[in-house]
Amino acid sequence: MSVPRRRRRLPDEVRSAAVRAVLCLAFTLVGVVVATLASYAGSWLMTPALLAMGLGVFGTMWCLLEILISRQVAAQRMRGPNSASPMEGSRVAPEPLAARPFPRSGGTPPPHRQQRPQPQQPQPYPPQQPYQHRRPTGQQYGS
Repeated sequence: MSVPRRRRRLPDEVRSAAVRAVLCLAFTLVGVVVATLASYAGSWLMTPALLAMGLGVFGTMWCLLEILISRQVAAQRMRGPNSASPMEGSRVAPEPLAARPFPRSGGTPPPHRQQRPQPQQPQPYPPQQPYQHRRPTGQQYGS
């Protein structure tokens, strides 16, 4: 007979965020029910109930984001116990390909890893002379 595994207890900030999310969701559902009943009855309570429902939806989304963020923070705290930085002990970032020596003879990169030629920068247009209006020959203004 197998022994069931015990689930770890959630950190306090995650648990409190989950409680707030459940309360916000309950508030939103009450607003939905009141708005539905007020719309059937044609009551003036429909407008405040719709406002409360909208605020409840916004608050519920806020609380769900808070749960996700607090879970990430708690997981980072668990990864690096007693460390100055939360990411201590993680993998080192690999060095760029250009800095690595190539194991093949001659130290040149294989053809598929060679540097591509950089495209040439477009040259600016030559400066133009400002436009000067010229009168057609043989015609005089005012004559």
